[in-house]
Amino acid sequence: MLLANLRSQCGALSRLFQYTTLLDCSPFLRSFGTATKTEFRLMGEKLEDLPSISKISDNVVRVLGQNPSKFTLQGPSRTPPLFRFIPSDIDYNHLTGTNTYILGTQVPYVLLDTAEGKPEYPPILSSALDTLPTPLTPLPDISDIIVSHWHIDHIGGLPSVLSLLLSRWQTRNPTLPSTSYPAPRLHKFPIPQDVTGIAATKHNHLSEVVESIPQGTFTPTAEGNTFHDLRDNQLFRSSSPTIRVLHTPGHTIDSISLDIADDRALYTADTVLGQGTAVFEDLGLYLQSLNKMLEYGKNDTAGYQILYPCHGPVVKNGRELISTYIKHRLEREEQILQVLRGKPTEGGNWTIWTIVKVIYASYPENLWLPAARSIELHLLKLKRDRVVQRLGGEGVDTAWGLVSRTPSPSL
Repeated sequence: MLLANLRSQCGALSRLFQYTTLLDCSPFLRSFGTATKTEFRLMGEKLEDLPSISKISDNVVRVLGQNPSKFTLQGPSRTPPLFRFIPSDIDYNHLTGTNTYILGTQVPYVLLDTAEGKPEYPPILSSALDTLPTPLTPLPDISDIIVSHWHIDHIGGLPSVLSLLLSRWQTRNPTLPSTSYPAPRLHKFPIPQDVTGIAATKHNHLSEVVESIPQGTFTPTAEGNTFHDLRDNQLFRSSSPTIRVLHTPGHTIDSISLDIADDRALYTADTVLGQGTAVFEDLGLYLQSLNKMLEYGKNDTAGYQILYPCHGPVVKNGRELISTYIKHRLEREEQILQVLRGKPTEGGNWTIWTIVKVIYASYPENLWLPAARSIELHLLKLKRDRVVQRLGGEGVDTAWGLVSRTPSPSL
């Protein structure tokens, strides 16, 4: 299968695959005869360095997850040769580490995501909490933890973070029994029980993480469930500032964004990144979510302007970047359709591989296999749109063609 081929051929990317499973290494190519506005940015270009702890507004403190890989540019690293040729249309999720955010102006606060579970993260988070007003009563530091989606670099830190928060509370309240600890509530958008795709595979470590959470460190639902289910358009009043939940699937089936109205900011998690572009499980859903985010509060004079992503710096021109994301995906879709309108030079039908060879002809061949996954996702979206059809084959040799249109009867 294509994903297996990607893993075997792109061994250097194995760590990325275990978290994202999808890798879009496709550059922002020039449309046929028409240059795109975006210039190529190579991985060798230095990304913005971010401090481990940053107070980015009166309401928000950003805390880095301390999970940079050897591919990151947020810490000391050397770019592997492969990545010196990869332009900006790539998953930067694990090249820059995970941003987590503390929301609020007074205790208890709300924590957005928990990073990967690296041992270096809890001390940094604790230091960040120490910079904020300390509870003078038995209140906890954090009352609620919101998880943006199921990927391990967002949920993996739950056990260690919850243990840290209990320890901090016990230190402040040595005479109180642990049973009186007001443990945080955990919130997440539910994954449908009948879900298929990546979320239903071994790459989803959510159940393993939940099983490793120490008892007594979180407050379950009345039914005994670990997570309190989030819903679209839910107004989350447990925090200051108030936030609103937007279900924005595509990157994953359970991905959410959060409207932080007091900051005029949209927390985009992995749906829109601070640098580079995001990967996605379902392109159709992803484009719908991008359009939903673009239109959300568009006519509101107090609508969001900036983005708080889970990877990379704060985005100042939020709607402009979201529009760029949409534009690039539609440009790629049109490129694929233009290829399918022509005839393969090798004869027969177009396959994923022969499409890649045309669109990526001027790029190193070691990028072609990762790019093939992006092409496949575009084709699957076009198939659901009834524009193309699958003609057989497997993996990169899967053949595709345009759907034949029945001619209108003559009048």
